[in-house]
Order: sequence, then structure tokens, then C-alpha cells
Amino acid sequence: MRTLLPIRSKSFFLLCLALAGLLGGCAEKKVEARKQQAAPVTVAPVVSQTVPIEIHAVGSVEAYSNVTVKTMVAGELQKVHFKEGQDVRKGDLLFTIDERPFRTALDQAEANLARDKAMLTQLQANLARDIAQAEYAQAQSRRYAKLVEEGVISPEQAEQYDTDAKARREAVEADKAAIQTAQASIQAGEAATRSARVQLSFCSIVSPIDGRTGSLLVHEGNIVKANETVLVEINQLVPAYVSFSVPELYLPQIRRSLSNGSLQVDARIRSDNFREPVVGQLSFIDNTVDSATGTIRLKGVFPNRDRVLWPGEFVDTTLRVGEEVDVPVAPSRAVLTGQEGQYVFVLKPDQTVEMRAVATGQTIGQHTVIQKGLQAGETVVTDGQLRLVNGAPVEVRQQAPERATEPRAE
Repeated sequence: MRTLLPIRSKSFFLLCLALAGLLGGCAEKKVEARKQQAAPVTVAPVVSQTVPIEIHAVGSVEAYSNVTVKTMVAGELQKVHFKEGQDVRKGDLLFTIDERPFRTALDQAEANLARDKAMLTQLQANLARDIAQAEYAQAQSRRYAKLVEEGVISPEQAEQYDTDAKARREAVEADKAAIQTAQASIQAGEAATRSARVQLSFCSIVSPIDGRTGSLLVHEGNIVKANETVLVEINQLVPAYVSFSVPELYLPQIRRSLSNGSLQVDARIRSDNFREPVVGQLSFIDNTVDSATGTIRLKGVFPNRDRVLWPGEFVDTTLRVGEEVDVPVAPSRAVLTGQEGQYVFVLKPDQTVEMRAVATGQTIGQHTVIQKGLQAGETVVTDGQLRLVNGAPVEVRQQAPERATEPRAE
């Protein structure tokens, strides 16, 4: 029996060593397997920044001023002095209407005015003559009345001179009335002359504004009607308006911000993503909220010196009404949307991830404001989320650099 005990102890020892080696190998395999199961991800930090408060909307460009050119007189369109789509200045000659009928009417009005003035001169001369004759007749009447008192002549002879003096006085009054009529005729003639001259001036149609002409709607040789025929439309492109509508809930904030100074409006051409946004200023708030849509119409004015904005085209507008200071901002790629809302994967110190619900605010460029769920300094997964679940191990392959400056609004 004494010889068997050492043999059993030795076997037991060897068995323990074999089991220890087996357990160690299993642990190493588990660690290796865990490393192989870790999903490769890209992460980025949540940073605290000051971001602008922006309202985004789709707007349309409007001409600063639009003029529909019509003719004020009827006649034949003789000459077009511009080309379609040409830039014109205020006062440039655009069209010429046949002026011969209006030139004739002006000549006739001037002739009638000259005749009335000549008639007035004649009537004034007649008045002077009749006044002289009336004064002489009045003197004769007084002389003969005195002779009647002295008994030199009969009363009948004195009455004859008195009647003649009265007739002369009536002739003077008639001359004065004729002069007044002639003066009224002259005033009417002057008005007719001015009217004829204005009508003649309407035969030359000039541009009322600086702008760009559209399509020519009537060509040379056609007969145009007064106040009816549209010849061309002119749009003033410099400056330009952008009209857009925002929900009415923003109206109080917009009005408060506007009371503190001008508000910047950016407009980005939808068909040109490589061009920088055009910068303008808010210039108009409509006086009524649209009850059908619950929106308020706004307008921004843009210098448009390079004529980037074109009437009728759609643009993406951004109205800046303030700024938020020190708010958490995360890359937009980190924010996912599930059945229960938006969420992110947060990297934990043990190289696992936590699935966390978040509430987001506005998106500025490639970053999103986090209103609830994250704090500055935490790290979120920005790429590789498809393979992740809550508590999954990860392997950080690349860390996105933290932005040192505020993201630019697009």
C-alpha cells in the first residue's frame, strides 16, 4: 500500500496541471474571441459651442420693381429701340409710335391759340375805342343837359345825346364781356396745346426704371391700343427680393430680434451647391398670418450686384434670429432614428457602447444641436452603428478631429 500512494499523488498533480492549462487556454480563447467580435467604429467628441438660431425655409426670388410697359396713345408701332433681354436705364428710348396724327393735332391747337390771342388783341382795341367814345358821349350829354336848364335848347335835343351816351356805355360793357370770353378761349387753347404736346410726347416711350427687358410682345408695324396693349415687361434685378414663409410660432422671436437691429437672411441657389450663400437683410414682415397655412410671409432684400438671384427661381433661405451659447453639439452622422425616436451610441470607458435616446435641435452644416441626452465631453459613434447594440464591444479605428471653431451655417 505504501508504494501506491506516491503513484496516485503524482497522477493527481498531473491531472491538475492539465486542467489548469485547459482553463487558461479557454480564457485566452474567450479574450481573443471577444477581440474578434468587437465592431470597428469611428467616434467623435460632443463639444460645447455657440451656435446661431436659424429658421430655414424655401423662398422665391422677386424683382425689386416690375413695370409693365403699355402705350398711352393708339397708333402704329414704328420703331423698337432695344433687343429682348437687354439691360436698360431709366429714360432710355424703348418704342416710337407714329407721331404724325399727334403732330397735326398739336399744330391745330397752336393755330387756334394764336387765333384766339389775335381776337383778344382786337377786342382790347375795340374796348379802348368804345371807352373813348362813351366818355365823349357822356360829356356831350352833360353839356346839353345844362343848356336845357338855361333854356337854350329843347329837352328833346338833350334826351338824344343822353341816349347816345347810354348806348356807348353798353358797348363798353359788351366789349369787356367779349374780352373775358376771348381770355377763356385762350386758356382753353393753351390747355388743348399742352394736351396735344403731351399726347405727342407719348409717341416716344422711355424706360421708367433701371432694369432688364423681357420678351418683346408687339413688333414693329402693329397697331397698338391706348392703355391696353402690353409692349414689354421690365424687371429691376439690382437689388432683388426673396420672399419666403415661416411658421407663425417664430413670429414673436423674429419681432423681438428685429427690434434690436437688422436680421441677416442667407439665400442659397438650389441648383448651385458650390456657390456661397448670398447675404441680405430682412426687410418686410406681412401684416397678416395666413390662417390656411399658419405661416407668416417675410421678405429679404439682397444687393444682388452680381445678379446671382433671378426672379422666379427657388432658393433655400436661412433667417438668423439670435444665438445659443455653450450648447452640446454632435456630428449629425452620430444621430440615428429608430421606432422610438432619435438615439446615439455613446462610447464608455470599457470600450463598449451605450444606446441613448436624445432630443435634437437645429442642424447647422454637419453638426446637430443636442437639446437633451448628451453632455459636452462625451464621445459618440459616428460610423459603424449598423453592427452595434446596447452594450456591444467596439474597437475605435479612427477618431474624428474635434472642430475648434463654430460650424458654418448652410
